[in-house]
Order: sequence, then structure tokens, then C-alpha cells
Amino acid sequence: MEKGSLSRYSMEIMTAVLTGVIGVMVCAGAWQVGIGWENNAPASGYFPFYIGLLIVAGSVINLLRTLIQQRHRDDVFLDRARTRSLSRFALPVIGFAVVSVLLGLYVGTTLYVLFAMRLQGRYAWWIAALTGIAVSVSFYLIFELAFQVPLLKGPLEGWLGIY
Repeated sequence: MEKGSLSRYSMEIMTAVLTGVIGVMVCAGAWQVGIGWENNAPASGYFPFYIGLLIVAGSVINLLRTLIQQRHRDDVFLDRARTRSLSRFALPVIGFAVVSVLLGLYVGTTLYVLFAMRLQGRYAWWIAALTGIAVSVSFYLIFELAFQVPLLKGPLEGWLGIY
């Protein structure tokens, strides 16, 4: 394995530990709100607690399988080329999330589609921009008007009178 790369074996261990920690956190949160029965119904933490236990059990099984079998010990999970490819996908998604929180989902969606089409698909700017706008308008028509499900809005929507 080349220097600076991440093995699949270590990644499987990290993933099992991380999902196990998430499962424990789910159980702890459910425990705080109650996991027993109240009057004629389960407490609000009853089902989440058992879901958390299933997550922990699955994580322990995956961790033990990885440690015992060691079948991917030398497989490369992430090297420089794969990191570049992953970054081209992950960084725009992170940018989409940040822009959506700051400026609203419609602006975030428009910009994400525009830049994804332009930078990854090599589309012309005007086609990418029109497609991004069309996707956001479609989201508005489908979610806000048809289903009456409000999406995250930012200052531009407030300026346009969309609440």
C-alpha cells in the first residue's frame, strides 16, 4: 500500500466504531425521554432505544467480522486519485448545505445544479443556469404550492415575497 493511503481494513474498523457510537448516543437520548410504558402506550423513547440497540449490535458484528476475517487488510480504500474524485463530489455537497442554510434551499439548489453541470458536466453556463433555476422553480411548485410543505428559505425569498 502506498504512503498516504487509507486501507479498507482500517476504514471498516472506523465505520463500525462510528456507527456503534451513534447507536449508543441514540440509546442514551431515548433513555433520557423514557423507554418504558406510560399508561396504555410506550414512552417516546421506547422505539428509538431499540433501534439504537440494533445499530450497536450491527456495529459490533461488523467490527468482529472485520477483526476476525481480516480479508481487506491490504486493499486500498482511499489514495490520492480517489481523494481527488471524492473531493469533486463531496465539496460541492458541503457547499450546497452551507449555502442552503445561509441563503435558503432555493438559492443553494440553483447554485449546486449550476456548478455541478458546469464543472462536472461541462455544460454551457446559460444551460447550467437555466437548469438550476428550473429545478428550484420546480421544487417551489411541487413542495410549496402542490404539497404545501415549506422548504428552507433565505433572504432572497423574503425579498421576493416568498414565505
